[in-house]
Amino acid sequence: MRVVSIVGARPQLVKLAAVADAFAGTGHEHVIVHTGQHYDANLSDVFFEGLGIPEPDVRLGVGSGTHGVQTGAVLAKLDPVLKELRPDWVLVYGDTNSTVAGALSAVKQGIPTAHLEAGLRSYDRRMPEEHNRVLTDHCADLLLAPTPAAVALLEGEGLAARTVLVGDVMVDVCLRVAERVRGTAPRGLPDGIDPARPYLLATVHRAENTDDPARLAALVDALASLPVPVALPAHPRLLARAREFGIELRRGAIRLGEPLPYAALVAEVLGAAAVVTDSGGLQKEAYLLGRPCTTLRSTTEWPESLAGGWNVLVEQPAADAVFAATVLRPAPSAERGTPFGEGRAAERAVRTLEEHVDTRAGAEPGMVVRA
Repeated sequence: MRVVSIVGARPQLVKLAAVADAFAGTGHEHVIVHTGQHYDANLSDVFFEGLGIPEPDVRLGVGSGTHGVQTGAVLAKLDPVLKELRPDWVLVYGDTNSTVAGALSAVKQGIPTAHLEAGLRSYDRRMPEEHNRVLTDHCADLLLAPTPAAVALLEGEGLAARTVLVGDVMVDVCLRVAERVRGTAPRGLPDGIDPARPYLLATVHRAENTDDPARLAALVDALASLPVPVALPAHPRLLARAREFGIELRRGAIRLGEPLPYAALVAEVLGAAAVVTDSGGLQKEAYLLGRPCTTLRSTTEWPESLAGGWNVLVEQPAADAVFAATVLRPAPSAERGTPFGEGRAAERAVRTLEEHVDTRAGAEPGMVVRA
């Protein structure tokens, strides 16, 4: 079986680490195509080195651009690659422009397509990621769902026949890395953060939070006003918008740092008193690692994380005591359970791809047996 994994952004590389490891030793051919959607080395190459992912077999090098330009560039460069490879499966990950472009390129050529992390919805149509999720789920042949809630959502959209519950591959990687770094001092903390004293870990990068100057200014004011230091590894989009709008990031409680390799991020979460983020992935990692999370949005793709108060949504944070109390709330006593799986999702995903490829003699590559 030949499977082409299409990735291009930091969260997809973390998921790819688990999938590549699950493919190793199976005898299947696993081809990695990196679109170059994240072209900053801190958001891309460092993950191949730090997570032991095999080097990409193909690099498209699409770089930055508007959503239409970037998606179109991936399509234009990917079409001939898939035409030549003719895999049994194209596997796309998550909810980026690379995800939807990879799915469209494959299905237009009649190549069976599987979507890993299918069935997530924020129901916030301002988010480009929401469009990508919906489009990818409805054109893919096989939907690899991370949670029972995602399965139920896909069933409600009429996609039950294509859906298989495999668990969340991020759990595979997060638990493995946490075991390795637990008890070690966090590396890469910004200047001014003492790992022996309480600190917060924050990330801000979503377009709905960074592209409106008034909203971004309010978010920065709220973070800067917190009574403990805030480690803020700055995404390139955040830096660019702050410069464009004349917003100073290095002030008050904020200590600015570089984007982190995954192991360093996990170590910083473990060392932090709490997490403040608009990232889907970091919400879940905070939950898995037992740290209270405050999400700077009105919705979440991971409603399971809200149980017991481990994650709290704050759409309009203010530089006041209410926001500080929310962020610095103690860790809940509620059991977290394992709503995202126990760390074997990548193995299940590979097995599901095997089970859904028609192996009859003379079958064309990529023929799918429906569940």
